[in-house]
Amino acid sequence: MTRVSVSLAAAAAAWMLGMAGVSVKAFGTPDNVSSRLQVQVPKNLFREKGYDHREALFGTPPYGGSIAQNVYYTDTDLCDPSSVNPSSGYPSRSVDPATNKQDPWPSPFILMVDRGSCSFVQKARNAQHAGAAGVIIADNLCLCNDSACLNMTGGSFLNCQDTEPIMADDGSGGDVTIPAFLIFKVDASVIVEEVKTNERPVQIEMSWSLPHPDSKVEYELWTVPSEDVSKDFQKQWKDVATKMGDKLYFTPRQYIYDGIKSRCQTSDGRNMCFNLCTNNGRYCATDPDNDLEHGITGAEVVKESLRRICIWKHFGEKDGLGSVYWDYIFEFLKRCDSDDFFSNDECINDVYKNAKVDRQRVEQCMEDSGGLINNSPNTLLDREIDAAMRKGVVVLPTMFINSAPMRGALTVHTVFNAVCAGFQSGSKPDVCLTCTECSDVNQCVQKGFCQTDSTGRSTGGGVTKKTFGTTLLMMCALFGTAGYIHWRKTREDMRDQVRGILAEYMPLEGGEDEVHNPMDFARSGQSASLIS
Repeated sequence: MTRVSVSLAAAAAAWMLGMAGVSVKAFGTPDNVSSRLQVQVPKNLFREKGYDHREALFGTPPYGGSIAQNVYYTDTDLCDPSSVNPSSGYPSRSVDPATNKQDPWPSPFILMVDRGSCSFVQKARNAQHAGAAGVIIADNLCLCNDSACLNMTGGSFLNCQDTEPIMADDGSGGDVTIPAFLIFKVDASVIVEEVKTNERPVQIEMSWSLPHPDSKVEYELWTVPSEDVSKDFQKQWKDVATKMGDKLYFTPRQYIYDGIKSRCQTSDGRNMCFNLCTNNGRYCATDPDNDLEHGITGAEVVKESLRRICIWKHFGEKDGLGSVYWDYIFEFLKRCDSDDFFSNDECINDVYKNAKVDRQRVEQCMEDSGGLINNSPNTLLDREIDAAMRKGVVVLPTMFINSAPMRGALTVHTVFNAVCAGFQSGSKPDVCLTCTECSDVNQCVQKGFCQTDSTGRSTGGGVTKKTFGTTLLMMCALFGTAGYIHWRKTREDMRDQVRGILAEYMPLEGGEDEVHNPMDFARSGQSASLIS
């Protein structure tokens, strides 16, 4: 990898991302809030429609459920784990005479902290380590169009923001499990003032729901073939999708950069983004390894994206299940997901064969849509670009369920629970009722039941305590029996050897008139041999 190639790739990727960010902004907030934030106590802070907020794109919210607990405001920034002090903050608690410190935040609780100094993920992680059930981050800037906030806080148009920020994952949020909200400054100031001044608990409710349009759940996954986070999910999801049958309708989406808006194509049709783009710079993808000279290129990612769009169009769009599509994804990840084989024709043909995909039909679809050469538009890729702009997709991978974005890690368990929460009451398939609480959803779906231990808890496919104990006793009995048999046999062998020695050197029987003394050999002048 050369320094020039890396810098060119990084520059081109940053160029596309920056230009894409401008285009997304015009379509509104890209996190599509599907939750509710409400103050239950005191009643004077209750709002019928709840409080405006933003959801974190990390953490694992309990879809269909809620968290209602007292909120505690910490005056630390929650950026340094060592500085988190559970005995600080508001409202005040009783003081322990032994330590002269306030009692720690009583669990369960929701922690509230000001925005700033570090990432959202870092604050949520430290709140989680402190024992919080959820975290509310209070924005520290007013919206520029919110005159009430500016007047109340004494802010100015020089120190404001046009839109609320997206609580995106910084790439390290996989270990964060608690939910997190960002509350607008104008609302946060009221709650903080209540907690500080009146010294009484404020109870906040964080709740999540998904739209229930009918008895069928529609969901879509936005990703690209080079993205790693969703690969395990895509390998394992087919069994669940098949089990739910026509209760689900899936739409796979491929995220393509608009090369024209990203200025990868000049006015005279030249490609300025090197091998990141196809069609003379019209359709682009970032370079997975940031090396324009080696490995997988952005243009190859675009080509594989178009191939998957066509496979779904002909082998999944009709029923929304797409068994053949999932087979293709599984075989591709198994055989061709590497720098050497990603765009290798022989490997792709092998995947076609094993997934039972009609190669000619797919290749014809790719060509009929506009192809990937020359300065010509591709109808299927244009459709994906338009859909991404309407949805406001920014972070990959992103899952939408009934048009609402799913939060949390993209695992079979998380998606399964979110999908099941999207059904109307009384319309959930049996597999949802059986496997929602099971830790190993895939095994539950395959077996038709959730394996539990003697306490009724899901074992996630592990061995129950009863089975483990029985097996351990049987193994002990087996080895004990084998040891006893060995000891008996060894003892009998030893007895036989002793009897043989006694019979040879100290015979007990002789002639009728002979009387032998065991010490006769000593009296014979020691002429008798002991070995002959």
